[in-house]
Amino acid sequence: MIVQQNVSLKPYNTFGIDENAGFLAIVDSTDDLDEIFGSGSFRSQRKMILGGGSNVLFTRGFTGVVVKNEIKGIHIFKESDAEVFVSVGAGENWHQFVLWSVERGFGGVENLSLIPGTVGAAPMQNIGAYGTELREVFHSLEAYEIKSGKLITFYKEDCRFDYRYSVFKGELKDQFVIIKVNLRLKKNPEFNLSYKGVQEALTQMGVSTPTLKNVSQAIINIRHSKLPDPVDIGNAGSFFKHPVIEKLHFEALEAQFPDVKSYPVDADSVKIPAGWLIERAGWKGYKAGEFGVHDKQALVLINLGNARGRDIFKLSNQIQKSVQQQFGIELEREVNVI
Repeated sequence: MIVQQNVSLKPYNTFGIDENAGFLAIVDSTDDLDEIFGSGSFRSQRKMILGGGSNVLFTRGFTGVVVKNEIKGIHIFKESDAEVFVSVGAGENWHQFVLWSVERGFGGVENLSLIPGTVGAAPMQNIGAYGTELREVFHSLEAYEIKSGKLITFYKEDCRFDYRYSVFKGELKDQFVIIKVNLRLKKNPEFNLSYKGVQEALTQMGVSTPTLKNVSQAIINIRHSKLPDPVDIGNAGSFFKHPVIEKLHFEALEAQFPDVKSYPVDADSVKIPAGWLIERAGWKGYKAGEFGVHDKQALVLINLGNARGRDIFKLSNQIQKSVQQQFGIELEREVNVI
């Protein structure tokens, strides 16, 4: 285990916010977790678990211990003619794991290509994109219980997955450290091309009969065309969740704004793209010094250089208030604010 004191967190969050941690502990085993949480000088310190730092906005420094999860490893632990079960360390890069799966012909995660962050963060918020969610391929996970130091297995029903939600964001928040995730992938995948833009991207690639690699590349192309690379522009991807509203509310909204986008959820509710709401509220391309809203995707708030996290947070408050006033819809942040 590597432990550093008074460390800048700028390299460890995709927003590129320069706030300090009292201590940064890089762990790659459960023994390291025992040392951090169960004994030694860190036992009484506040703790924060950090994966890829792709879903966090630091508005201040963290005086305790930031625990960087780098538990690695990918291996197949069960397979049949039709499917394969893969165990993946929580510290593995998510997109690199998707590429690993695609290269081997294992389907189910190709629509989740290029999502930033680590594998351990994926079940925490049930990541999803282009018509696919993690829970569709999820089998189980192992997590380290901070209080007892025990390893606990959680199956799909235990995680209580919902839209950008799991039990680890609810009643079990800050009680566990995910150490590995077990996924169930298909050897003969059926592609999900229903989401708008995917088929168009394949057509632009000259593909009529897609392969796993084709679908993955189409998703990568779409994301590159819409979302800024954190290497160039600090961001955490989608800052807000897509709100789900009652159908009657949507019908009233549609009467006023005929171009409103929507996706059915059930007989009584629909999902509205948060980016559409933010753009119609006039925020797309907004800049204020070192921070603002991306000019290609209004759902993405950006750090243009040396922005402070608290300024980006204030901007998100302004956007929420504006959307609420114009559309009567409350936006919920997807990014964790520290």
